[in-house]
Amino acid sequence: MTKESRRALLQLQRGEMTGYVVYNRLAGMEKNEKNRAVLKEIAGEELAHYQLFVGHTGEDVGANRITVWVMLFLSRLFGLTFGMKMLERVESRREDYEALVEEVPGMRQVIEDEEEHEQILIGLIDEDRLSYMSSVVLGLNDALVELTGALAGFTLSIQNARTIALMGFITGISASFSMAASEYLSTRSEENLDVDPKKAAIYTGIAYVGTVILLVLPFFLFDSYLLAMLVTLMLGIAEIAFFNYYVSVVKDEKFGARFLEMASISIGVAVISFIIGFLVKRYMGFEL
Repeated sequence: MTKESRRALLQLQRGEMTGYVVYNRLAGMEKNEKNRAVLKEIAGEELAHYQLFVGHTGEDVGANRITVWVMLFLSRLFGLTFGMKMLERVESRREDYEALVEEVPGMRQVIEDEEEHEQILIGLIDEDRLSYMSSVVLGLNDALVELTGALAGFTLSIQNARTIALMGFITGISASFSMAASEYLSTRSEENLDVDPKKAAIYTGIAYVGTVILLVLPFFLFDSYLLAMLVTLMLGIAEIAFFNYYVSVVKDEKFGARFLEMASISIGVAVISFIIGFLVKRYMGFEL
């Protein structure tokens, strides 16, 4: 084995040890028995790969402590599936493994484990936040579209940041209760045994209220209503980007098309509402 190949193999070896430490620690913190068993099985595979590589390099290496800390933090904050898939993304690339297939017996099996078996195991993780993803999407989408539109309309018709903030907050909170109730009734009528209507309503309501607070906040912070509206649009786009990236990771979907669709709808509604607000202000003489 050349020096370059050995160096590359040691890097992969470190990645396997890092994965083992992350999955093993997550298993120790997990309360769900099924999830704990899945995590321990993946940890065992990572350790087996590490030991295979040790047989070729003759050297032990430790885990990347920074990566371990970051992945544990992401897993606790955004869920096991997100953290595990992020780890699989950053751990190493397929071409790094492929480059050593001829020099490391058993490498082909390692590649298959990484790409097939572990992905199947990750798919077995049971998380409420994934089961109710459609409810979160509903709350997020409706809040972004409806409230950005309402705030844009208020901005030119009212032209007072604090008044806009108050009206937007009241409108948003009222709409969140309505949306949560609608999701409860809709989910209950579907008779889906895998989804609890109460939980679906809670996830929808939380997503809606969280978005309302985010979008209304600039109108409390800035005296300029135009600046507040600009910041609100930027925060809305940032939220859309973050959420779609999250979905693209946990569901292995493409980020770009989904993000552009949601962003264009929200901005489009805001622009139309802005124009309506301008017309109301100019031709109906509405002022506060």
